[in-house]
Amino acid sequence: MPIGPRRDDTPPSEETFERTFSFPGDLRNVTGTRLAAEEFLGVLARSSPPATPEYWDDILLVVTELAANVVQYAPGPFELRMRRTFDGVHVTMHDTSTTRPEPRPFRPSRGGGGIGWHLIHTLCEQVSVVVTETGKDVHAFLPW
Repeated sequence: MPIGPRRDDTPPSEETFERTFSFPGDLRNVTGTRLAAEEFLGVLARSSPPATPEYWDDILLVVTELAANVVQYAPGPFELRMRRTFDGVHVTMHDTSTTRPEPRPFRPSRGGGGIGWHLIHTLCEQVSVVVTETGKDVHAFLPW
């Protein structure tokens, strides 16, 4: 992963720095989603490296948590969209459930779980959910 000073604050072209990946919704697609995000970030970093290495890791963690939540709570096909914005990366996870994500209490005695949604809100500059008749989009904005 190339890391170094940013060349300038000019946003890259939308055509080059926007990707959409579709998945059938299997458990193994959580890993596939993370790999797809890593591929996107690798291409992005060649011309616009992140300001700090933590930004790369934060984006991968958020994408992985979003995908895991989709597979667990919204079974079915889903789509990951990633786009470079002027000051960061916009991640959109689309699934077929119309149920809004809600925070759950962390209960280690019951096997853990319950921290993903809190983690997403902590790492992202902004998180929003748009529900439609056919599903929902979870939007997450992260610095780059």
